[in-house]
Amino acid sequence: MRSDTLLQDTLWRRTARGRFDADAALPDRAQAVVIGGGFTGMTAALHLARAGHDVVVLEAGPLGEGASGQNAGFVVPNFALMDPDAVVAALGEERGRALLDLVGAGADTVFGIIRDEGIVCDAEQPGWLNPAASIMAADALAARARKWRALGRPVRFLTADQTRAQTGMDLYHGALLDESGGMLHPLDYLFGLANAVVRHGGRVVTGRPVQRFSEHGGGWRIALSDGREISADSLLLCTNAFTTGAAARLGRTTVPLRVYQVATDPLDAATVARIAPDRRPVGDTRRNLFTYRLDRDNRLISGGMAVVPWGAKERLGRAIVERLASELALPRVPEPAAVWTGVAALTPDFLPRIHRLGATGFAGIGCNGRGVAMTAQLGRVLADAVMGAPAETLPVPLRPLRRIPLHRLTPLAASAGLVKARLTDALSGRD
Repeated sequence: MRSDTLLQDTLWRRTARGRFDADAALPDRAQAVVIGGGFTGMTAALHLARAGHDVVVLEAGPLGEGASGQNAGFVVPNFALMDPDAVVAALGEERGRALLDLVGAGADTVFGIIRDEGIVCDAEQPGWLNPAASIMAADALAARARKWRALGRPVRFLTADQTRAQTGMDLYHGALLDESGGMLHPLDYLFGLANAVVRHGGRVVTGRPVQRFSEHGGGWRIALSDGREISADSLLLCTNAFTTGAAARLGRTTVPLRVYQVATDPLDAATVARIAPDRRPVGDTRRNLFTYRLDRDNRLISGGMAVVPWGAKERLGRAIVERLASELALPRVPEPAAVWTGVAALTPDFLPRIHRLGATGFAGIGCNGRGVAMTAQLGRVLADAVMGAPAETLPVPLRPLRRIPLHRLTPLAASAGLVKARLTDALSGRD
């Protein structure tokens, strides 16, 4: 997810307890340079620094002005739009199983990093709930739960009554529960990752946009927008949905999806006990997805998308809280205490991917709505690639870097998809 303005007034900016003081000077040379200081780039840098590599992270603006500071903080260890069988069908048994093992362990990896590095970020691992809004969806989720459980993951299917007890909602026919999932304060998590990189000997330089990079003399030359240059033996491009400067080559390989996030005022204890007795974050199966979670102060956090972007921030803020009130039978429509927006990146096949940029350069992208857990794994795989792991052993597919034709028109396709989703839900009686 990318931001269009610096320092949006997000819930996370208001409530962050941590901080990162970026005072590292820009060196002339480094063993490895990571372009992009979000979750992916920072976890890759952390693994490299832990392994003793001289690594520098270059971030264009303040930390957290992309997806890493503007998402909802769900930690979900699976695919948003891919079933395990579909992953194996797309990649083959060996590569598909490797990717499933990687993705299924994503939440455990996140919470493991938090524990190992002592990161304070409101981390909670009560599980993640995926309720089914139709009988057909319930049957599919029950089968999916069996497949993940066969892969050794702590996933089970809840009955309709059990789901009602977890959500207070009558419309669901059951739910998939992944007991390794959870939630966190994304900005504090990012600050914690950055501080860990520095503590292990790496450097994080903010406010330095990269204009371009090129192979040079067996390594890389990275040119910044202010005219400075830095050379490196290896390069990682971790800029996600951004499409300007050096990020353009990667961002234009994905479909942008604008998302609006909303936080309410804190809920009363009785309402919390009814809709989230075990504090599990929720994301259901409807095409017009309904999600909610609580923060440490019991604010409700949810999100949505707009068909028409003009004036959408205020309009969507109100629409999302009205939907929360309706779906969760809240005693009143809460105020949208904070509303913010960004752009998520979807790969055409909904799978994460790594791109080779050159002999010692790689790019990673493709969280597809599973940013916190997926980035923890993608960052580690990118670090392994830089440290010489053979391409055939990497659990994330290595793909050619190809721009989507007519990329500027892809937001129109996303809007059309949202209209179709709402119509489908309405016709099925599950709006």
